[in-house]
Amino acid sequence: MTQHDSPSLPTHRPGASRQAPEAPDDTSPSRTTRPWMPALLYTLGFLTVYLLAICTPWGQRAENPWFYLGIQGGEAAWIYPLSGSAYGSTPLPPLELSAKPTVMAGLAVIVLLTLVRRCWRQGCAALGVAILAIGAKEVFKSTVPRPDLVGAPENLLDQGFPSGHTVIPAALTLAAVLVVSPRIRPYVATAGVLWLACIAAATATMGGHRPSEVLGATLLACACYGLATWLLPPAAAPGATRSPRALHVIALTLALIVALVAGARPDTLTRSLVSAATAFTCAALVWYAAVGRPAHTARRTRPALD
Repeated sequence: MTQHDSPSLPTHRPGASRQAPEAPDDTSPSRTTRPWMPALLYTLGFLTVYLLAICTPWGQRAENPWFYLGIQGGEAAWIYPLSGSAYGSTPLPPLELSAKPTVMAGLAVIVLLTLVRRCWRQGCAALGVAILAIGAKEVFKSTVPRPDLVGAPENLLDQGFPSGHTVIPAALTLAAVLVVSPRIRPYVATAGVLWLACIAAATATMGGHRPSEVLGATLLACACYGLATWLLPPAAAPGATRSPRALHVIALTLALIVALVAGARPDTLTRSLVSAATAFTCAALVWYAAVGRPAHTARRTRPALD
């Protein structure tokens, strides 16, 4: 046998070892791409809003006059005919008596999407987000009293922190983001933040809740979502959301418009603008939690080109 008859060994080429490993899949981020910090920050934000607005005299003095800006009651608000408060009117979910049916319908949709897409872990996490956020709201309101530090009237001493009507659209939106397809996730989040902006502004401007109670409800829902996404295993965690850059601007611009319209009152400009600003802040928080952070992860985990 000659030397040329021997089996040839594969030729080593420089750079071949660098091309062998496949690029990491953006849809299965590792633990390092799903930090626990967002859940902690949302929780600290929730507690900070509660301590500053509810547990300090100056916080109570700043918000108690809220109910006396303009005509008392929600009749002057532009969105009042859709609130369900007027006799014979149909409430905009989840206002008035539509709160419980909205929750039940939202949970049913999450279960249905879970069964259709067979995303069992994401479905359980989505149900956990909705149930934990709404349940934590009920527990917090029933167990944590509102202290009277400024001698407020009796009708202002009821504990309304956090807002139950606001936590429902925030929690259901974040829950839906977990079970829908990544391709439509940004559009589901867009619809959710518009819904949230409308409900949050309406709740504040009609006198149902103080701005801090609306903001606290949103932070509570975001904290539950952050906890759920961190606890999910890497293979089941929501992947990187690739959405058009223009969609971020469009979604937040529409949320601002909806907040301004839903919070508008002809009798007081201050109450209208503060309600709209609070609602827009809530919408931005949910948008960042659902879409903003995964998009940032996608840029960090994109494989480098040779």
